[in-house]
Amino acid sequence: MQDTPKGSRLHIAIFGRRNAGKSSLINALTNQDIALVSDIPGTTTDPVYKAMEILPLGPVMMIDTAGIDDVGDLGALRVERTMQVLNKTDLAVVVIDPAAGITEFEMSLKENISKRNIPMVAVVNKADLITPEQDVLALWEKELDLKIYSLSAQTKLGIEELKRLLIEKAPADWEGTPVIGDLLQGGDTVVLVVPIDTAAPKGRLILPQVQTIRDILDHDASCVVVKERELKDALANLRQPPRMVVTDSQEFLKVDADTPENVLLTSFSILMARHKGDLETLVAGAKAIDKLQPGDKVLIAEGCTHHRQADDIGKVKIPRWLRQSVGGELHFDWVSGIDFPQDISQYQLIVHCGSCMLNRREMLYRLAVAREKQVPIVNYGVLIAKIHGILYRALGPFPLAQMILDE
Repeated sequence: MQDTPKGSRLHIAIFGRRNAGKSSLINALTNQDIALVSDIPGTTTDPVYKAMEILPLGPVMMIDTAGIDDVGDLGALRVERTMQVLNKTDLAVVVIDPAAGITEFEMSLKENISKRNIPMVAVVNKADLITPEQDVLALWEKELDLKIYSLSAQTKLGIEELKRLLIEKAPADWEGTPVIGDLLQGGDTVVLVVPIDTAAPKGRLILPQVQTIRDILDHDASCVVVKERELKDALANLRQPPRMVVTDSQEFLKVDADTPENVLLTSFSILMARHKGDLETLVAGAKAIDKLQPGDKVLIAEGCTHHRQADDIGKVKIPRWLRQSVGGELHFDWVSGIDFPQDISQYQLIVHCGSCMLNRREMLYRLAVAREKQVPIVNYGVLIAKIHGILYRALGPFPLAQMILDE
């Protein structure tokens, strides 16, 4: 459970006013003192992440946030960080302070959560402070137009019920489509081309490769894993052609040449584009590469902050390929990790990584921002296939995406 990647966990975020009991609630849910608890308002300054498991949901990521009513210049920055968490939230828990009730902060927060279609649970922490004669829950429920559950993180009253609510409210589609399993039938064989170079972690495979292998096995198919130089011999040794060949995008040209035309071909990055986001949007973005002109601005966005190699894909290779494609100089900006600019109108193209370290909600948010601003966005795998002239073939498993290129 601890090794489940952050991007593959259901993200459950806790929101509310300062001192509403958010940190004590997350401590009660995780049964650990992971969040600093204090009577001083504003103790939580940045989002705090904690991996845990809630059965039958499985691995989840709990997020404790700063108060939505923080004050001052620094407080405004904390509130901004809190609201950014909504971009990756699959399920929101709104904590109401019984001393304050429903205020403009809770109403505005609910509006923001509803606007993003995020499932929501409202709770009153410190319920032991509410006397029976007060009977304010019904009034607050009417104001918020939402069922409110009472609990106490200190006494653990209602914590197990809250866990059951989280299971009940979790969106069924938060994981998206399978990585590859829905493209296979039991007994199929898939050949995976995995280069071993200086960028490959020693003794390990990179995350998309591991996830693809697991999904193949989960769907009762089998896989053969080879390096790029061994693909031709591996195919010749199979008694019948494989259902599909999946390659690292940087080996597209060699793998395309060695893979028979009657065998489907795609890349790990293209599989992740569909699994984590919207493949059709990214394919439409690839068409914008033909419209780039010297002097245009390109944003390259990566979801992780890995150590860059000498010939790094995002810093070196993709800029070089794009400059060659347009026949002139382009202006590049780079962002990584949680950073994604709100103002992207200055860019003629966004190139995104495979998003294996982002959850699906956050990747869909970034795609939505690009669509809203009408800025084309493409991911590494789709771009590389386009640059090398084999995108149509690389989309063979995805006829709807091929139709985008035909339009």
